[in-house]
Order: sequence, then C-alpha cells, then structure tokens
Amino acid sequence: MKPVKIPIEDVLDLHTFRPRDIPELLEDYITECRRVGIYSLRIIHGKGTGFQKKRVRELLAKNPAVTSFKDAPPEAGGWGATVIHLAPTPQR
Repeated sequence: MKPVKIPIEDVLDLHTFRPRDIPELLEDYITECRRVGIYSLRIIHGKGTGFQKKRVRELLAKNPAVTSFKDAPPEAGGWGATVIHLAPTPQR
C-alpha cells in the first residue's frame, strides 16, 4: 500500500488510522514535527475505553524527543487528547 501524505500540523487525529499503524505513525509524526519546527502538538486519541490513550502515552514515554505530555485542556479535547512538548532538534 502506498504511504498517505498528510500535512504536518500541530494536531493529529488518530481516528482515521488503523490501530496497528499508530506506533510507526506517531514516531514519524514526531520526527516530522521537529523537522519543521513544531514543538508543541496535540494528539487526538478519543475517550472511549482509554485503551488508545494508554497506548499513545506508552509510546510517548519511550520517545526521547518527548519532553512532557498531559491531558489537553477541556476546550481542546480534555482527556480525549494529549498535549505533547518536544525537545528542539539540535542545530548542526
């Protein structure tokens, strides 16, 4: 299957992706955000049972580019989204 090119913005809604694709998607998204200078972003994982949120946060905790993450404020999705802060890409 051909990769789907999505615009790099500060919000990524996971509802349109297959759960099995999320680990690689999240890693690539974080890499691209840093490449274009986006260091604060929001991942929308939904409220549901909390499984997707737990999975996303486990992946974020393992990613060295992630400096912090927390629930989004109520007006931005509350516990159905996670706000992430990334370390800037080192200048060469």
